[in-house]
Amino acid sequence: MAEPTISAGFAKALMNLAVSKGASQQLLIERSGICLDDLLDQDSRISLKNYMALMQAGVELCNEPALALQFGEAFSMPELSIVGLICQSAETMTEAFAQMNRFTRLMLDSDEGESTDWFEIVHNEKGAWLVLTSNIYAIFPQLTESAIARCISGYRGTFGDNPFAKAVHVTHAEPSYRSEYDRIFKVPVIFGSDKNAVLIDEACMSLEMPPSNRYVFGVLSERADGLLKSLESSKTIKGQVESLLIPILHTGDLSMELIAKKLGLGRQALYRKLKTESVSYEKLLDELRHKMALHYLGEKKVSVNETAYLVGFSEPSAFSRAFKRWTGNSPSMTYQKKTNGNF
Repeated sequence: MAEPTISAGFAKALMNLAVSKGASQQLLIERSGICLDDLLDQDSRISLKNYMALMQAGVELCNEPALALQFGEAFSMPELSIVGLICQSAETMTEAFAQMNRFTRLMLDSDEGESTDWFEIVHNEKGAWLVLTSNIYAIFPQLTESAIARCISGYRGTFGDNPFAKAVHVTHAEPSYRSEYDRIFKVPVIFGSDKNAVLIDEACMSLEMPPSNRYVFGVLSERADGLLKSLESSKTIKGQVESLLIPILHTGDLSMELIAKKLGLGRQALYRKLKTESVSYEKLLDELRHKMALHYLGEKKVSVNETAYLVGFSEPSAFSRAFKRWTGNSPSMTYQKKTNGNF
């Protein structure tokens, strides 16, 4: 089962908040196992285990047990993730919630078998409930705290003091810092509930978001779709093998034993895992070379000889034979078409 991950944007912002409250950045790095290079790309992935270690280190080093609540209050979604920018560019609150659910896994990705929807809107006689449905929130109450605080504070930042939250329910017990719940939420909070949820005013669902650029919305959605596909690929054994092969294709040392070792598996175990996804190692490697060859020749305008080297062929002639088998054309013809602007 794949390890849960979170967007690096969350870890970077949390580290910055803890440092601003007096924590040593070096100690945060040492205790969490997160290095600064891991945080350069906001859309990259951080192990949830390391993120929660960062949260705990921040709580201890800042002597602030309510750090997760304050983190949700301090940083809005657009500051943390492309998902927040997409929601900000939506036309209505209803569309923003739909886009949030569509791309939630780019923010926090849990076990493979879990439902894609991380929250749902449930209507009853009391109003509309925004219910956090993922088990991850029951396991890590600090994630619940920051998610709900961000939801309520983010709404206020967008719509001012218009009514939104009417009550908050959480499954965990009342903590020692209850006063921070009252300060941030400003509504009744029920601890030890059967759900992690916010009761919201029904009228909020029909609110229009501030004017936005729909072109930007489309660009961001396309980018997020690409990130989501990449994330989903990384959850399959095929995707993991490909990600290990791409950086070493040029070496030609591409044995199944080597990749199995990098994955912490035996050769037969890797064989069986690939078989469950209806692919063999040899076929996967051949298709990856094909895909990367087209990428180098067609998109990067790399020469035929350089491409042969980059995809692991020691002889250009062997690469040419393989390329003709893949496409029916010679690699030089493909290269010339691209460089002549005929693609």
